[in-house]
Amino acid sequence: MSFAQPDMPRMVRELRERTGLTQEKFAARLGVTFPTINRWENGRARPSPLALQRIKDLLREMGDKGHDLLEAYFGQEEN
Repeated sequence: MSFAQPDMPRMVRELRERTGLTQEKFAARLGVTFPTINRWENGRARPSPLALQRIKDLLREMGDKGHDLLEAYFGQEEN
């Protein structure tokens, strides 16, 4: 799984906004801390492999609302 570093903050922010969650609530949903989400959105850190898996799971759960982000950032993957 590879995508450009500059796109990571945008993807995290877009996903959080689509879920309608604050950084704090989004962090709780993914099992990370608020400062972690803040660092991801500001490009100071990248999600761990486990966090990326949780993000992909959330995108899949969102169905059509998350499909475009799933495809754009994670490409064609097996279901």
